[in-house]
Amino acid sequence: MTKIEESRDCGNSPKNSFVQTVAIALETGEALPEAFSDAVVWHGAGTEPLKPLEGIEAVQAHLDSLMAPVAMVIEHAISHGRTGAASGEVTLADGRTRRFAHVLEFTSAKANRVAVIKSYG
Repeated sequence: MTKIEESRDCGNSPKNSFVQTVAIALETGEALPEAFSDAVVWHGAGTEPLKPLEGIEAVQAHLDSLMAPVAMVIEHAISHGRTGAASGEVTLADGRTRRFAHVLEFTSAKANRVAVIKSYG
């Protein structure tokens, strides 16, 4: 199980908390199919350049294939309107660290389902 240090940005913001939950899922592979639209598109998911994952089945298959890091620090998880972003660092089982950033576009301003993911790092 991944040791997770959560962001201080979430406080009283359910939208920021949702962004953080999605970022954790994207980095650990923990499945959250209800968080994504059926037509979700994920750019930069470690797939070949310029070829995004399209659809919930492709995203779910990629998440299922991930090796969970041993630790994760979420530095920021923020949202505004139909957009959110999270950044931080993961520590892999071999001790290497990797920084990440995920920019999320939601299906609506309620920010409860992800339509587009753009990942960096």
